[in-house]
Amino acid sequence: MDGKKLGWLGEEAACCYLEKRGYKIIERNYIKNWSAFRKGEIDIIARKSGAIFFIEVKTSVQDFNKESYFLPENRVNFKKKRQIESLAQSWLFEHNFSVDSQWQIDVVSVQVDLKRKKARIKHFENIF
Repeated sequence: MDGKKLGWLGEEAACCYLEKRGYKIIERNYIKNWSAFRKGEIDIIARKSGAIFFIEVKTSVQDFNKESYFLPENRVNFKKKRQIESLAQSWLFEHNFSVDSQWQIDVVSVQVDLKRKKARIKHFENIF
């Protein structure tokens, strides 16, 4: 499975997970072009209890019978967190929300076992 399909599969699993927990998905794959050479993306933007959630999804393939030392959530580094924060503030501005509105950045980690057609999902809330 190529990376694009795997990413889409992870985002679909994350959306189902979030919706079952009361989140309303309001946008997917928000892209902001900062310049001709630089752009950023937020995977999922959701709402719950009046707050806005900007969610980064990281997905990896995993055989659940084997121990893994690679966790998808570890790919969200300081630089990525800052990028998501800038994109979130841009989205809030574009949609007439105050940056003082209640919002946060979350990470959803999805490990997919393709053989068993199962996924393990972990939700890391308010990563700042």
